[in-house]
Amino acid sequence: MMEQSPRISQSAQSYYDARSPTRLTFWRIRRSKRFTALCGGLICLALFALPNLRANISWREPIVDADPLDPLLFLSEITSPDAPSVVSESSIVVDSLDPALFLSGKPTNSFRDNLRPDVQYITSWPAGGWTNQVISVMNLVYLGIITDRVTVLPKFTATHIGYHRPGLAFGDVFDLPRLRKALGRQVLEWRDVKDEKSEILDDLGCWSVWLSVSSESRPRGEAVTRSLKLDVSYTKAPAWVKMKPGYKHDQHATFWALSSLAFPSTRESSIVPAIPSPSHNVSLEPDEHMLCYDFLYYLAALQPFEITRMDYSPAWRRAGTLMRWTPELEQLGDESVRRTLGVEGNEPTPLFISVHMRHGDFQGWCSKGFAADECFAPLSVVARRVREVQDEILQRKGTEVTHIIATSDEKNTTWWGQVAEMGWKTPDHSQMQERYGGWDSVLIDAVIQSQGAGYVGTDRSTMSRLAGRRVQDWRGGPIRFVKWGKPGADD
Repeated sequence: MMEQSPRISQSAQSYYDARSPTRLTFWRIRRSKRFTALCGGLICLALFALPNLRANISWREPIVDADPLDPLLFLSEITSPDAPSVVSESSIVVDSLDPALFLSGKPTNSFRDNLRPDVQYITSWPAGGWTNQVISVMNLVYLGIITDRVTVLPKFTATHIGYHRPGLAFGDVFDLPRLRKALGRQVLEWRDVKDEKSEILDDLGCWSVWLSVSSESRPRGEAVTRSLKLDVSYTKAPAWVKMKPGYKHDQHATFWALSSLAFPSTRESSIVPAIPSPSHNVSLEPDEHMLCYDFLYYLAALQPFEITRMDYSPAWRRAGTLMRWTPELEQLGDESVRRTLGVEGNEPTPLFISVHMRHGDFQGWCSKGFAADECFAPLSVVARRVREVQDEILQRKGTEVTHIIATSDEKNTTWWGQVAEMGWKTPDHSQMQERYGGWDSVLIDAVIQSQGAGYVGTDRSTMSRLAGRRVQDWRGGPIRFVKWGKPGADD
């Protein structure tokens, strides 16, 4: 009878042997009495020199269960093509991020009927312009990570294009399956939870962050809760959630302060009388099953507005940069670029630099005494920043990028004529088919901005700032932001 191999120890040598089938098989066979009796030393060497025979010796016997957190998996020793792959059994049998695993079933008339008792959820109500709503969602997703809850995302509201427009689902814009996979955790949408045609008005208790960080007397997010048919009773969050308590010029709360309200000890000590709900007039404590906050745009880890300005921003690094466009939207952006640059047939889409000049409502932020043409940076200043980006791309990548695509909310046709005289191109949104219910031009502009090999945007514009972060992270491109507000602001 063949001698039984001793139990493999957990030493470093055994890890190495366990991941080298040839070494281990040879080691086992060498210790076999039968093998020793049948083979002389020279015959053994000859046998092991035969590739076909060597490749077929006892590979069927499992060597050792692979530990997915084994340190050797993160070192070069395990990168060999012959190394055994680590495959989770659950990933073969079932998709562990299947939304059905986190809900009781299909969308229900009352959202509570679809919540699993063994799962905790978190949600919020984005408000403001679309880009600000996107930032609010990034903050919500990150808050879901640090509270270890399943995030439930509402639709974006059409505040900037008219409330009569339909809301826009997160998954119609951002690649939700890809986000789930990148996060390694579940993210749901409210349309997964509650039937959009339901007429039931659900009661819900939530924390109001806005009442604690601002001087306002009403919570924010009514447009979202109305669309979801939720009758919300709010509890004012403690004053200490504010990043700078007592400082009226900043409205930021901190992630970890809000996350602490998700846990029993801090929650219980922070409860104060709730504000009755507007319809049913019920006063409810913040819900523990579906944890909710009214408004999360002004949220940061260390300092205000870090998600658009600071490279360390955890909400951007852990959530925002993972929110990629859907393949359909990415393709529409590429098609618009090709039309704009006059690309035909099977020619590849050329590299270009994207430019976003935000004007519009920024005129109200101009320094006193300056008209719009003095407040906003002249095109010559923007062109200087474009040249800087071109030079940096050439220096870093050896590529000369000559195409420029400009986007803006400017309505002045004379200004657009000057843009054309510079040889810069502009997307023609009139050629687009309405696929997103009035959101098309906003979405396509955002996609085009993110597709640039380099980027020039407008300082203090959240749309510009997010576009810049996407170009940096997704394309590895250089970026610049043009300052404005008075003559010479960008000098």
